[in-house]
Parts: sequence; structure tokens; C-alpha cells
Amino acid sequence: MVDAKGRNMKCLTFFLMLPESVKSKSSKSSKKGNASGSSKLPPVCYEIITLRSKKKKKMAADIFPTKKPASTTTVQHYQQQNINNNNTIQNCNWQGLYSTIRERNSVMFNNELMADVHFVVGQTGRTQRLPGHRYVLAVGSSVFHAMFYGELAENKDEINIPDVEPAAFLAMLKYIYCDEIDLSADTVLATLYAAKKYIVPHLARACVNFLETSLSAKNACVLLSQSCLFEEPELTQRCWEVIDAQADQALRSEGFCDIDAQTLESILQRETLNAKEIVVFEAVLSWAEAECQRRELTSSTDNKRKVLGKAMYLIRIPTMDLDDFANGAAQSGVLTLNETNDIFLWYTAAKKPDLQFVSQPRKGLAPQRCHRFQSCAYRSNQWRYRGRCDSIQFAVDKRIFIAGFGLYGSSCGSAEYNAKIELKRQGVLLGQNLNKYFSDGSSNTFPVWFEYPVQIEPDTFYTASVVLDGSELSYFGQEGMTEVQSGKVTFQFQCSSDSTNGTGVQGGQIPELIFYA
Repeated sequence: MVDAKGRNMKCLTFFLMLPESVKSKSSKSSKKGNASGSSKLPPVCYEIITLRSKKKKKMAADIFPTKKPASTTTVQHYQQQNINNNNTIQNCNWQGLYSTIRERNSVMFNNELMADVHFVVGQTGRTQRLPGHRYVLAVGSSVFHAMFYGELAENKDEINIPDVEPAAFLAMLKYIYCDEIDLSADTVLATLYAAKKYIVPHLARACVNFLETSLSAKNACVLLSQSCLFEEPELTQRCWEVIDAQADQALRSEGFCDIDAQTLESILQRETLNAKEIVVFEAVLSWAEAECQRRELTSSTDNKRKVLGKAMYLIRIPTMDLDDFANGAAQSGVLTLNETNDIFLWYTAAKKPDLQFVSQPRKGLAPQRCHRFQSCAYRSNQWRYRGRCDSIQFAVDKRIFIAGFGLYGSSCGSAEYNAKIELKRQGVLLGQNLNKYFSDGSSNTFPVWFEYPVQIEPDTFYTASVVLDGSELSYFGQEGMTEVQSGKVTFQFQCSSDSTNGTGVQGGQIPELIFYA
């Protein structure tokens, strides 16, 4: 072509075909020419790269341990995802295949093409060498900008990052290059660490949201520890809500044994911990055994007591039932003979000895009740039970924990009922229990409890069901409400297709939901 556009294209093509040595000289001379005219950037503090914490610095792999390491698999997934970019970009006009800058940037993700920096990520023996592009990284992170373009920038072609997992680093790069957030339970904590370290706030917020939605009794203790490390107060509060309400499950989880000593003490100091003290004691012994292994000590009773230190006196042993103490704590070996004798005297003697242990019982959580009927009644031909199911669906506007149901009893004098209660979400059983309760013939409701409180997420309908066996006639609710405000929680009710005994929104059984919030 003879026009100006054609000539420019030929010049560009010629330049790309120049030998590397020529291009290198051209680049250097270009830089010298621009040095005098470029404005200096303000100094940038490099301390932002390191997280501030009083705790011992850990590898991200230690932050969120899993039985099946996911980092290698995830790295392979990202590499496979971009393998076409690395090997098949042969079209000299590949840029024309993509209509937006976002799509063209995405092509560069994990791509050697035009890469001007490489990162060696991970611990020794498990490293991955990943390509990067300084300009793209600097646009996505102020830390990368300081590393590559700040006054103290070092012109290194390869940067070692031993404290970040490869999978987490790739997840962060994918966000920077592609504007896509790809998180999983195996890598989210490590990704949060990377996002905090390199100051990528929107990715960090997405990680916290992911953790909040996946929060359960199994991981609440570990997430509590890390939420304090990452200075995420909202996540910390959510963790406390779960630990308080589902303390039995949280304390018996594998994750409890992985927390640090400071987090252990904060849990033991908790007044609202909703668990028997013998459960707390057994959980602390399990933690002590795990801590001995971490310190490469034998799991003797002396070493367990040594690693517990002051935390031992935060267990409220004097508040245990006498049977729990005599058959459990007294025979554990971690108490001294004098401590055992003094605690026995605390239980039995009129003049009680002074103890180092906290002797006041925990307050626990006060259960709240959502009552959905405005009145109740009974008739000579209602309400009958013949193995049929009474069921209702409900939803809430914030996370709560259903502890049980309040049920009506006999309208014909005192009677005993067998109750099978269930809680489901989209047909999946979340909790059930078989219970007996005694009805005194009044129109009061009588509580029936699940073995453990069941976590309820907002804006999703759950199905509460009960099958009763007992006196044929009982009280029943009427003038039911579709929406009920109970404390700070709003409940919505709708009829359930599982209900075969007549219970619905307007009337029937299950007048109360008992919950913690």
C-alpha cells in the first residue's frame, strides 16, 4: 500500500522483526531521552507490603490447612485455562479478535507473550514461575506500582514471593487482568492474604463475603483467628455469632485444634458460649494435644498443662456437673492433686476454698421466640394426630440459629407426646430430633429442641415439620400472620406441600420457632 497508513504498518512490521540486540538498544535510548522530561513520583512506603500482626507470621498454606492441597490443582487449572494464549497466538493481528480492552487484557493473563517480569511464588520445593506485565500489575495494585515505578523500584526480571501460595497469587492475577473473581473454599483465605498484602481491596472484600456466606461451625474458629489477623471486624463478629450459638459443634471441630493460643483464650473468656463446660474442657485438651505436636513435644499430661499455661484457668471447671467433673476433669491428669481436692470441696463443703478457676457459670445465649398466631382454640373434632405431618415454610432477613419449635399440647387434660421434628432446605435435611414433651392441658406452647441449633441463612425458605404421636385432640393456632417481627429478625411464612395434617399459614401446629440471633 502506498498511503500513509500502509507505510506505518510496514515500519511497525519491520521494527518487530529487528534482532533483540537492536531492539534493546532502541529501548535504552528511548528511556534516556525521556528521563529528563519525566516527572518524579512521590515516595512510596514499602511497609505496605507486609501485614502488621503480633502473631507469628505464617505461610498461607498454614492459614487454611486442608487435607487435600488444592494449590497445584488450581495452578494447573489456571495454566490450562490460558494454555491457548501461551501457544496459539500466531495471528499478528490477534488484538483485532477482541473488541474490548478487558478481553485483550484477559489474553495476557498467565501469558509469556510480552511478559517483562516473572514471579517465583510459593515455598521452596513447591514454587511456580508465573509471567507478569508490569504496566497491568501497576494499574491493578499500588504495591506493584511502588515495586515497578516508585522511587525505590528495583529493576529485577524475577521476583521471589515465598509467603503466598501459587493458586492464591494466580487468583489475584486473574482479578487484575480479567476483572474476574474466582474463589474456592480451598484457596479463599490464601487469596485474602494476597489481596491484603498487595492492597487489592475489592478482591479482599469479595474474599470476606465468600467467607461469610460459607461460614459454619466447622470453620468458625479458624476464621475467627484469621479475621483478627486480617483486621476484618465484620467477619470477626459473624464468627462469634456462629461460635456462640453452635458452640458444641465449633469446639468439637477439627479447626478448633488449629487456632493460636490468643484465639483460644478469647474463646474461653466468652460469657455467651452456649456449651456445657465439660465440652469446653474436652475441646481444650484436644487443642493442647495438637499444640504439643506443633511444638514437637510428647503428648504427656505435663506437656499439655505446660502449653495451656494461663488458659487452663479460663475453663470454668467448678461450674461443671459433679458427675462430669468426677468422671472427666478429675481423672484427666492435667489437674494437680491440690486442685482436684479443692474443687471437690467446692462442690461439697459449706466453707468453700479459694480457687484460681473461674467459678461463675457462663450466661450462654437467651433463646428468642417467634410466635406466628394471634390466638389459639380447640374444638371437639380438632386437632387430631394420626402419624400425619404438620409443616410450615419460613424465611428470615438475617442469619439466625433455630434451636427448636414451640408446640401446642392436649386440650383434654395433661398428656405426653412423642415428637419427631425436622428442618429442611430445598428438600435437604439439616436437622432432626426425636423428643418427648409433657402437656399440662393448658393452651401454652411447649418447647421441643434439636440436638444442635441449625444455622439459617437469610432470604431462603426453610421447611419446619413435626409428626406428633399422643393425645388425639390438642389446641391449634388461628389468625396466622404471613410476616412477623421478632426482635431484630423479620420472619415470613408460607404454606408447605409437606403438610398433610392441615397446618398452614392461617392455622394449625408449630406456633413458635425458637431461635438464637
